[in-house]
Amino acid sequence: MTITCFIEYKLDPAQLDEFHQYAKNWGEIIPACQGELLGYFLPHEGSNNIAYGLINFPSLAAYEQYRHRLKQDDGGKQNFAFARTRQFILEEKRSFLTPVPETFCQPAVRAGQEQA
Repeated sequence: MTITCFIEYKLDPAQLDEFHQYAKNWGEIIPACQGELLGYFLPHEGSNNIAYGLINFPSLAAYEQYRHRLKQDDGGKQNFAFARTRQFILEEKRSFLTPVPETFCQPAVRAGQEQA
């Protein structure tokens, strides 16, 4: 059963560019440490200080192994230090979720198309 690590970040809205770089850095680091990166999401409309990161794992045990690899990874260490030094992340929360398969990645029905 796949689990998704859903990370919610509360950010300093004056430092969104720094968070963008932080998220971009994870784009290489997370897959190299065996996490399936679904993506990072920056504020666009509405709240200007909330961002999200989503990473899939086959199990909680796989997540724990990933965390261990991440803490040993040079790029991971550098990215954690970047965030700590710049202090653009004010708060971070993690939840672990499983998708309801019948609702996951359902494409939009286009006008004039019939549903199956």
